[in-house]
Amino acid sequence: MIMTEPDGPQAAEQLPQRTLTIPNLISFARLAGVPVFLWLVLGPRSTAGDWWALAILAAAGISDWLDGKIARALNQQSRLGELLDPAADRLYIVATVIALAIRGIIPWWLVIVLAARELLLGVVLVVLRSHGYGPLHVSFVGKAATLSLLYAFPLLFLGSHDTSYQLLAQVAGWAFAGWGTALYWWAAALYVEQARRLLAADRSGAAGGRGTVAGQT
Repeated sequence: MIMTEPDGPQAAEQLPQRTLTIPNLISFARLAGVPVFLWLVLGPRSTAGDWWALAILAAAGISDWLDGKIARALNQQSRLGELLDPAADRLYIVATVIALAIRGIIPWWLVIVLAARELLLGVVLVVLRSHGYGPLHVSFVGKAATLSLLYAFPLLFLGSHDTSYQLLAQVAGWAFAGWGTALYWWAAALYVEQARRLLAADRSGAAGGRGTVAGQT
């Protein structure tokens, strides 16, 4: 997800290093639901199992909204929470995409498109870390992309079952999938540009510093 530019290498450390907070516990519970979801989708492959899997996705979506709301209301923001929240979002997207592709509900090319985006951001994050920067803050564009995809996959899952609303679920699901994928890559492009500017500013500062020292000597 796209993240905003920090003030410097220490910006990632500004939030409190708290662990046992209500939002963090909600995020841990959301993460624990990922393997359960995968087993329900890929194990029983029954109607009941699919409905329970959908319930877990719905609970994950609600908790994603709830933990942020509680963190702000109780002033329980933390560095761990800032890492857990997008990590849980990404894990659910990855788990859902792979599970639905294995079930033949979505095409593998969509998996590749989304995986390529994650690989790109992974490389950028490694470069940022090598320059002393941690993960940056989540922004609206990335959050909108994630929410669109989290709506898309349950709808496509519903559309894979022979029901009276099958066609409606498929149309809505693919609409959200298209919007979400486009926003996902837009967010990635913005992230890359912000990282480029951040590193360019570092290089300019370093060059300016070297020039000053040389002048003094």
